[in-house]
Amino acid sequence: MPYIPLNENLPGITGLLDYRLDTALPIRQLTHILLRGESTLTEGERELIATVVSHGNECRFCTAAHTAAANAFLPDPSVAEQVKTDITTADVSEKMKALLTIAKAVGKSGRLVTPEMVEAAREQGATDRELHDTVLTAALFSLYNRYVDGLASVTPDEPAFYDRLGAILRQKGYLPSEDRYAGLVQNRSL
Repeated sequence: MPYIPLNENLPGITGLLDYRLDTALPIRQLTHILLRGESTLTEGERELIATVVSHGNECRFCTAAHTAAANAFLPDPSVAEQVKTDITTADVSEKMKALLTIAKAVGKSGRLVTPEMVEAAREQGATDRELHDTVLTAALFSLYNRYVDGLASVTPDEPAFYDRLGAILRQKGYLPSEDRYAGLVQNRSL
């Protein structure tokens, strides 16, 4: 049960964003820039960064939501599961393995990123912008994970909920929109 009153039809971060719209807007804008804005990384790859960090932080809601969003973009839905299990054997490029390793470290502490990790990513073709955005995305999702879990947001158990949420994130991105979660709310009961 959440520690503060939240809309019961909007679990996880969705309810928290709805609770405080003035803080929700800049959060949504930054997330949209990083996960849907201009980048040399695909939207699916950027969702994998969110997935790996959320999984490492044991945030069930964010892990499930961003696994579903990654699956909505990637041709092989097993890839998100692979990166959560073992980045080194996942079916992603060597560059993505290096960036995901950095993201996982940042999820715990920025000080865990080593010069060797950065050099390995550069050797695989990672640009300064990709390094920057990977670290910023990982730091941002660490904040989200603590936000969701720190206020004990509702975390649904049913996979179909996250499939619907992943489809919404693919279609609408992260910016506010009219009836953004209508499909989520009307198809769901807690």
